[in-house]
Amino acid sequence: MSAVAVDGVWKFYGDFPALRDVRLEAAAGSCLALIGRNGAGKTTLLRIMAGFSRPGRGQVRIFGNTPRETETRRQIGFIGHGISVYDELSALENLTLFGKLYGLADPRRAALEWLERTGLERVRNGLVREFSRGMRQRLAVARAFLHEPSVLLLDEPFTALDDRAIAVLQTLLRQALAAGKTIILSTHQLREALELASHVALLNRGQAAFCGSCTPEMAADPGLIYARYGEG
Repeated sequence: MSAVAVDGVWKFYGDFPALRDVRLEAAAGSCLALIGRNGAGKTTLLRIMAGFSRPGRGQVRIFGNTPRETETRRQIGFIGHGISVYDELSALENLTLFGKLYGLADPRRAALEWLERTGLERVRNGLVREFSRGMRQRLAVARAFLHEPSVLLLDEPFTALDDRAIAVLQTLLRQALAAGKTIILSTHQLREALELASHVALLNRGQAAFCGSCTPEMAADPGLIYARYGEG
């Protein structure tokens, strides 16, 4: 069984098909880099995978179940364009709250662990509204990893991160893959993504123009996949 299976997914905004019959799969323990130009449908597809939006046609399965089921959502960690943390709470309060929502046995302990792993332990009691964009993004990373999800869905996760934070995130993602987690990430930063990816899917105007293994040739020349399979 695939960890994530997208089967004939369409999504309409009015009469406009943002996604057109998209079919792709990600096996457990794999990393799928979802790439494409602005407006190709990457964010729309990730939101459907996460259960935040319904497809117009077709279906998505996470380990055989629909992503909108409560138990399935507990298996998913998501980072979107919004940080999705509370500005008026501290970093520690935020993660402890999310830990309680996920039903963790010791939410505070998990929160402290992930603040340390993302380099935020020294500002754990600082209010999020006082954080820089990069610090907020690292907190969003901690929130996504907090409940040890089986599937990580990441939309432009490297955006606004400095070099140190990018290195931290790449380390966390490699550790997640080594632990058998499944990662699907959308990004324009191809080099960082292809260093991690086992597979690549290229969306072009709402359609999957390519879906296959990430070859050493692609990793060495990130523009190659666009040149070979890109917009016509």
